[in-house]
Amino acid sequence: MKLKIIPCELNLANPWKISSSKGSALHKVVVIELTDADGVIGFGEGAPSSLYGESAAAVTAFLNQVDAGKISFADVSGSMNYLATLAPRQQAALCALNIALLDGAAKLARQPIYDFLGLGFRENHHVTSFSIGIDAPEIIRKKVLEAAMYPMLKLKIGDPRDHENFAALRSVAPVKPVRVDANEGWKTKEDALRQLEWLASDGHIQFVEQPMPRTANAEDLAWLKARSPLPLFADEACHTIEDITHCAELFHGVNVKLVKTGGISMAYEILAAARKAGLKTMIGCMIETSVLVTAAAHLAELADFLDIDGNLLITNDPYAGVTAEKGILSFAPAKEKFGLRVTRETMRGEHGLVSVAK
Repeated sequence: MKLKIIPCELNLANPWKISSSKGSALHKVVVIELTDADGVIGFGEGAPSSLYGESAAAVTAFLNQVDAGKISFADVSGSMNYLATLAPRQQAALCALNIALLDGAAKLARQPIYDFLGLGFRENHHVTSFSIGIDAPEIIRKKVLEAAMYPMLKLKIGDPRDHENFAALRSVAPVKPVRVDANEGWKTKEDALRQLEWLASDGHIQFVEQPMPRTANAEDLAWLKARSPLPLFADEACHTIEDITHCAELFHGVNVKLVKTGGISMAYEILAAARKAGLKTMIGCMIETSVLVTAAAHLAELADFLDIDGNLLITNDPYAGVTAEKGILSFAPAKEKFGLRVTRETMRGEHGLVSVAK
């Protein structure tokens, strides 16, 4: 097996800001290619988050520890057991490797990953929301107008202008369903409840993600859940399958991101456990290429809600996989029929990408 590491700099169509960041027009991810002796290629991607102490450099450092001779498309589970012995642990790097291993394994089985996992995929059924980052009200209005084709929006809040920004959204999309992501922005349970009551008065809010910090007191979160007029979803508070019991007590649902959990295999287990615990399920994303977004789409049948639009927010995606015309996910146009169903679409040099073969 050969491992190729491909650092990528993604250009955002608009600077991206959430309650815990200053905003940026550039985002770094790491794409990998695993190639076996027969030339079968598995694609993977890690989109590191500084929120969890990760970076593209740290992901690359982890990948450089990997002995590619100890991993195999024929033994994904055993390969992941080997990777778990490497340190320091980097979920984004493990995510990239897990996706690439499953891509190769499913290609060898001549199946798409969704069939390889026994899930299937319904065309014309799964819909992703389109995310609107924090900005000035006039920019929010412009972004919402540009996103008119998408049937539902996700609004990031946690800014002094939240009320103005929401009013700007409603000025051009008066009744469109909206999901709200507070990104841990409300620090007390009383403030969180006030904000939830304000949002509920709109009448078209589906749910709110991570209203309080992941370190918030469990008693405060239980108090808020009991009083909230809107469903509450854990995001930063849900990383592993061990978190599900805790989340079931304090939230109504969970947002599962492949790069946060460590890949398709782990996300599958968490989504299944969440459903068994009575939680609603959502699959989310970071700023990503079509490699990672498409990987998430293979688990769509395990989700009640989807927010996998990271590739729609960038202008230089060098890969193609699942599409989202008018927000509706489809694999029908994909050129690759098996595995991840992702293909390279452009020369990497055109996008400032660098390939490092191992």
